[in-house]
Amino acid sequence: MKHVVSISLGSSSRDKKVTFQLGDETITMERIGCNGDEKKARALFTEMDGKVDAFGVGGVELYVRVVDKNYPLRSGINLVKGVKQTPCTDGRGLKLTMERNIFQIAEPQFRQPVSLRRGMMPVAADRYGMAESLDRAGFDMVFCDLMFGLGLPIPVKGLARLRFLAALLMPVVGLMPVSMLYPTGQNQDENIPKYEKWFNYGSVIAGDFQYIRRHMPQDLSGKVIMTNTTTQNDVDLMQSRGLSYLVTSTPPLEGRSFGANVLEAALIAYADKGRTLTDAELSALVKELDLKPTVQALNPD
Repeated sequence: MKHVVSISLGSSSRDKKVTFQLGDETITMERIGCNGDEKKARALFTEMDGKVDAFGVGGVELYVRVVDKNYPLRSGINLVKGVKQTPCTDGRGLKLTMERNIFQIAEPQFRQPVSLRRGMMPVAADRYGMAESLDRAGFDMVFCDLMFGLGLPIPVKGLARLRFLAALLMPVVGLMPVSMLYPTGQNQDENIPKYEKWFNYGSVIAGDFQYIRRHMPQDLSGKVIMTNTTTQNDVDLMQSRGLSYLVTSTPPLEGRSFGANVLEAALIAYADKGRTLTDAELSALVKELDLKPTVQALNPD
């Protein structure tokens, strides 16, 4: 049996532990939230180093990956600087692998095709594969990284502008504390509707669920959310607000879609190479294990 642990800066209310079968291997997968306490997270990584098969890093990225460029985030890297033996991942490889065709896989499972080809991503720089999937499907996308990440009311349109923005700002953003960039701790359990103009821009809302949940509007009627890291409470909340379809890039386990970081950690443990996996290795495992996005019809048209 393999044991993988995601240590997250997020809320401990979202903790979950499951044991499941991955191919011919039994995996115990666990998430431990630290409620924004970076000192506690660093201590847990150091304490468990060498005692588990792989670590996921949650609530912050180690690197933000845009196409083939990795931009380091100091706040994330500092969490794992004491880890010497156990491989660590923030899930960026699996995000690109499983999300680059997410809309193409999901749309045939809707009752009818999405007619309004417009969408919004609160933060797209860390989900470039998802942004690319929607762009290829003909969506007019607005990327709100500057709003949701930095509080600047400037929408960005087009993948070329997103890449330019990342190249310009990520070297500076990478030096900022995580508290300025990402909802952590109890902030993950709050919903304060904001930026409704952009949530209502089109039919699809896509990206990290913590950014979506933090500010999503009361009315989600007719919309599709593409994300992951959702609990049953999150699903119930979205259903109560009229969401048509929920698409999660990672498959649900016991009612929970885990973050890409912990599922990639599970694949690292399954491969048993004692290191992180290349894009090619991840792609091969995703195909071998038939891992696919999941579509849930909540209030279908």
